[in-house]
Amino acid sequence: MVNAKAMNKKIETPELLAPAGNLDKLKVAINYGANAVYLGGLKFGLRSAADNFTYEELREGVEFAHSHNALVYVVLNGFLHDQDLAELVEFVQFLDEIKIDAVIVSDLGVIQTVKKHSNIEVHLSTQASCVNSASAKLWKKMGVTRIVLGREVSLAEAKKIKDATDIEIEMFVHGSMCMAYSGNCVISNFTQGRDSNRGGCAHSCRFEYSLDFQENDMESRKSFFMSSKDLNGLKVLEEYIKAGIDSIKVEGRMKSHLYVASISKIYSEALRYYQQHGHFLSEKLAEWDQELKKFKHRTYTEASLMKPADRDSIFDERETTEVCDYKMVGRVIQSSQDLGTIIEVRNGFNQNDWVEFLPFTTKPIKYQMEQLQLLSGDEVTRTNPSTLVKLPFITGVESNNLIRMS
Repeated sequence: MVNAKAMNKKIETPELLAPAGNLDKLKVAINYGANAVYLGGLKFGLRSAADNFTYEELREGVEFAHSHNALVYVVLNGFLHDQDLAELVEFVQFLDEIKIDAVIVSDLGVIQTVKKHSNIEVHLSTQASCVNSASAKLWKKMGVTRIVLGREVSLAEAKKIKDATDIEIEMFVHGSMCMAYSGNCVISNFTQGRDSNRGGCAHSCRFEYSLDFQENDMESRKSFFMSSKDLNGLKVLEEYIKAGIDSIKVEGRMKSHLYVASISKIYSEALRYYQQHGHFLSEKLAEWDQELKKFKHRTYTEASLMKPADRDSIFDERETTEVCDYKMVGRVIQSSQDLGTIIEVRNGFNQNDWVEFLPFTTKPIKYQMEQLQLLSGDEVTRTNPSTLVKLPFITGVESNNLIRMS
């Protein structure tokens, strides 16, 4: 739990757990306020299409996180065969050596392997579909120290499980949802020849399918009927706190730097506000809500947080209808009064364009790009990706701040 003192009393708020699809995103998440990150190695997880981490990157990531008082959890939530388990031993021993804080596991054999060959804490993945207190008690007896509850569980049910088991509880608070029961899906196996439960999910539920209603005298039509809206728990964040949830988890290891930065910044600010005031009765909630619309996402839903998800949680639209007001155009490399502000361009922009610098803890800084120079001193009117551009010094801007524009 993340602890703070406010109004002369101790207020506890959940850990904010952010996705780290690669080493760069790990640093972004932590810089923007995440208390912990979760990530995958090159094998044994369910996001094989993500960049994932080499041994060297894992070591560097753990050192960076721990130096910033953040934790690192490694995802080992694939369902493994005997050959996989044999190869897992070396990896687990390496994770123990570099002092990973926990692993996230679904498979009983993986739990046994981790417990036998390391002292690493084990968190139960949502893939294990733990949705009741009896199941949670059993996992606790097997040495699991935290349960990532199935996404079908409401906050009220989560509180009952927490009270009945006295084990750490983690719940998703934001991001993409799965149409299957806690991810137990094999559609990709049949549509793409890729094993969903061994890292090969092709998100087949997001595809458009033809529905045939001939037996009911209805016309055939095309539909995205298996595709879900995105989870957004901001407006019920206080219910997570009241339920005693230990960690709120953001989905998105394959999503953008801007997504990771924005989500980490918004939810960490919200948690700090609650620590200071003990409530969310403020216009800040509306500000955070608007910020959640400034990166690529689907229509939002509270899914099963307050009541069972129903047809209103279906995203029955084409992907092109996703809302995306802003894009990341660069990152600050350094900023000082002597050298000015040097940025790395990710997406090109023009002279006189308005952008927003995204500080780690304060409001976005609007800025018009009136003076653009290459490091050589030559002026430019249009920037190109993968180049460095020099601006005048901008007050309030720091190294590694992201830059966005609409």
